Amino acid sequence: MTDNPEIGKNIHVDGIATNYIEAGDGPPLILIHGSGPGVTAYANWRGVIPELAKQFHCYAPDTLGFGYTDFPDDIPHFQMDRWVAHLIGFMDALGIEKAHFVGNSYGGALTLALATRHPGRVDHIVLMGSAGLDFPMSDGLDQVWGYTPSLDNMRDLMRIFAHNPNLVTEEIVRSRYEASMRPGAQESFGRLFPEPRQRWLAELAAGEDNLAAMPHRTLIIHGREDVIVPFSRSVRFHELIPNSDLHVFGGCGHWTQIEKREAFVELVVPFLQSS
Repeated sequence: MTDNPEIGKNIHVDGIATNYIEAGDGPPLILIHGSGPGVTAYANWRGVIPELAKQFHCYAPDTLGFGYTDFPDDIPHFQMDRWVAHLIGFMDALGIEKAHFVGNSYGGALTLALATRHPGRVDHIVLMGSAGLDFPMSDGLDQVWGYTPSLDNMRDLMRIFAHNPNLVTEEIVRSRYEASMRPGAQESFGRLFPEPRQRWLAELAAGEDNLAAMPHRTLIIHGREDVIVPFSRSVRFHELIPNSDLHVFGGCGHWTQIEKREAFVELVVPFLQSS
């Protein structure tokens, strides 16, 4: 047992030890975190899991290269095929035939890749500040993927994520910094999105034709002041995905589930419960 709340249950997925948080009962809901340094599923979703778990059986895995999930040495950089295969393997290992998904940023791109390649495994989708369409690399995202460990650098990054600087407490900064300094963590993170970084946005893109063919009910959420993924990308998602709704939060950056937590839950729960 451990006192670290970021370490939940562990399951082997095709030989890869995979850390995940599990809570609640009801229809399965898989929460996919973003790609910032020091991120874990717990850090990304801890504010909303208690509410979501009242209605859904929540699973929040650390994906390959992040948190406390192993990162095989044979993966030199981000490869969408491997991430999708790992997520499908995670579902198979837990006996989850089909689930709702909430994907944050890179996690949204991974959700879209899964939905377009394995549409029968995905029910409703919530995208939050999602990647999945190519766009010119923003300065904010370049700083996120180019992070080098220091307390000051982490503090600057957290202020990029949140529009309201008061949300960036020293506890959050120090926790994320210490997570980024775990043995092997920065080495893994540095392997994910090396220079030139623009190519990884193309790797994350699902393809407009694929998005236009998606049958899934999709809720698209974005912060208007997001400087990491511009909210124009969510407008384009809404134009492309036939069965989609769009909600833009004013006065909000990239952390919609943190900056607008209560409103986020009030949007997401009834949407996921709808037919």
